[in-house]
Amino acid sequence: MAERLRMIEAVGRTLRSELERDDSVVVYGEDVGRAGGVFRATEGLIDDYPNRVFDSPVAEAGIVGVGVGLAATGMRPVPEIQFQSFLYQGFHQLAQHVARIRSRTRGTITCPMTIRTPYGGGIHALELHSESFEAGFSHVPGLKVAIPSSPAETAGLLRSSIRSPDPVVFMEPTRLYRSFREEVPDDHEVPLGEARVVEAGDDVTVVAWGSMLRETLEAVDEIDASVEVIDPRTLYPLDTETIADSVRKTGRCVVVHEAPRTGGLAGEITARINEEAFLYLEAPVERVTGYDVPVPLFAREDGYLPDAERIEDGIRRALKY
Repeated sequence: MAERLRMIEAVGRTLRSELERDDSVVVYGEDVGRAGGVFRATEGLIDDYPNRVFDSPVAEAGIVGVGVGLAATGMRPVPEIQFQSFLYQGFHQLAQHVARIRSRTRGTITCPMTIRTPYGGGIHALELHSESFEAGFSHVPGLKVAIPSSPAETAGLLRSSIRSPDPVVFMEPTRLYRSFREEVPDDHEVPLGEARVVEAGDDVTVVAWGSMLRETLEAVDEIDASVEVIDPRTLYPLDTETIADSVRKTGRCVVVHEAPRTGGLAGEITARINEEAFLYLEAPVERVTGYDVPVPLFAREDGYLPDAERIEDGIRRALKY
């Protein structure tokens, strides 16, 4: 049975179903209990699961560190970090403990933890509330990084993340939380590491994730060409095969992300295309990204984020080369 949900509702329903299914699942973080989370993703959960849903102090390093201990002793912690930039305060826990505890203990201890955090711009939030640091998390061996682009994808990826034996940084595009509804099947699962071909095409491949996927689909509507659109879903592990197969077919590629250009994942995807499909390219891979500046505040935020017009220009450049 499927129900039409917003992304934020898909998060809450999935957490509830996993708490019900598995007694080892624990949900916690700043204000996730009595307040139901800053975006109300966890609203009502503490009433039904008072022993496994709880508020934490304002201490991101402690939130992540507690998860390491819980996971090492048989639990499946699902902490929430209120905004992705706050996770910088716990990055040392991610890199030094969460990501490497399996290798450090030769597989005797694992860390099946899913760290949920909203990310990205588009809601005119305060400083350090709109960052896109997915490339940084993807650079830490041992971490998986998942980013949904719709309510159904959110439910499927989050469920798979919670059930995964590996730690996952689960990044939820903030501006998609309440932007649209779609049908979300019960007990929906999306495998980690498998990209989705959103639209099939023959002339150019466009790779986009999170909120950039919707901007890309809007741009594609204005292009008089056959455009293949791919949503990676997980940025680590990255489904290189699906992307490379598409580029071998189309001969052109555009990669879109809202993170800064330098060191962004568009560069990694371009490198993999060069390794796997270079002789099929008929044009250089185009990048449509944020700029190499901090995300600006309200008056200029819309000028920073890639929009349909900028993405359309990038696709046209690839087609005209």
